[in-house]
Amino acid sequence: MSVDRNIARVTATTAVHAGRIVTNPTPPIDLSATYHLPGVDAGGESYAELIAGRGPTEGGLVYQRMWNPTTAGFEQALAELEGLPEAVSFGSGMAAISACLLAATAVPAARGKRHIVAVRPIYGGTDGLLSKGTLGTQVSWVDDVAGIAPALAARPDTALVVVETPANPTARLLDLDAVAAACGEVPYLVDSTFATPVLQQPARHGATLVVHSATKYIGGHCDVLGGVVATTEEWAARLRDIRIQTGALLHPLAGYLLHRGLQTLPLRIKRASESAQSLAEWLAAHPAVERVHYPGLTGGDPDGLVGPDRQMLLPGAMMAFEMRGGYAAAATVAENVRLILHAASLGGAESLITHPASLSHRNVHPDARPDAGLLRFSVGLEDAPDLIADLEAAFAKL
Repeated sequence: MSVDRNIARVTATTAVHAGRIVTNPTPPIDLSATYHLPGVDAGGESYAELIAGRGPTEGGLVYQRMWNPTTAGFEQALAELEGLPEAVSFGSGMAAISACLLAATAVPAARGKRHIVAVRPIYGGTDGLLSKGTLGTQVSWVDDVAGIAPALAARPDTALVVVETPANPTARLLDLDAVAAACGEVPYLVDSTFATPVLQQPARHGATLVVHSATKYIGGHCDVLGGVVATTEEWAARLRDIRIQTGALLHPLAGYLLHRGLQTLPLRIKRASESAQSLAEWLAAHPAVERVHYPGLTGGDPDGLVGPDRQMLLPGAMMAFEMRGGYAAAATVAENVRLILHAASLGGAESLITHPASLSHRNVHPDARPDAGLLRFSVGLEDAPDLIADLEAAFAKL
């Protein structure tokens, strides 16, 4: 796809008003499972359009599995923020990733291509899905952007390149312009969950599919599950068709909550990023910590990708740190924080800490599994001094 570098950065104003109209600033929650059909022919025509992945006609919405106005409002808003024509929502982030893999490999347009190139590290769920070949795909793993072009040359049957930046769990950044150059005509997918459209818009750098686990920052309160893919009209039609066939739809109540979450997304992201910088600097100076992985620290952004006119606006609120005492020290810290919540997930108002090797990345191949002494830290909206005090108390238990 062509690269539009003129996509506007997300502002607080655009986040509040995206997907809304003046006469209806708060989209209603439509919980209807089925809808009145005005006639047999009209209903059939609308059904055919919906099955094809397009929107409803005068024949109506037909059935919630095919289309829902509440979730459609959220999709429109997210597409606007990503600078892409459309977005398609799903019941979870993994449902969204699965649909993308199917859209790339299991439709006639794929012409039998089943191969995926993926860059590690990547979210453990995605890693597992690709490694197991559950959806009939084959995968070639590479460690960095430099490995993409050789992997594509070795497998001309590649349907999609999959990357994540910032990467889970280490927040490592990938140069998306370099990814686009390496991919050539092969479409590439970016999992942009850690960044959100506030910090990064991969379509500015040639991405065809931009995926978010909306459960995280977009929802923002650890109280809703969802996934969403921003993309082109052609790919959106493929994704909607797959969503209809697999039933991986987003519930309208979840769509409402996610749309509401977008309104405060810039404020939450920027506040948490400010605190994260303070926390990262404090951790980097602590004698119990071996290493901190965070783009805002010296050496954390070797390609200069963070900045107002760069790929990523701010370093973000996600980091990881390795304890000098390995697994035992990491477990002690995770089990002794009190203000910070020891829990899976990320991106909530509350700070969360987790041990990836035991949870999100437990089933990743041992060669690619995170270090046993590494903790992933999602910095929330609390005051930074309070979070530092909580960590200090936990470190005192070592």
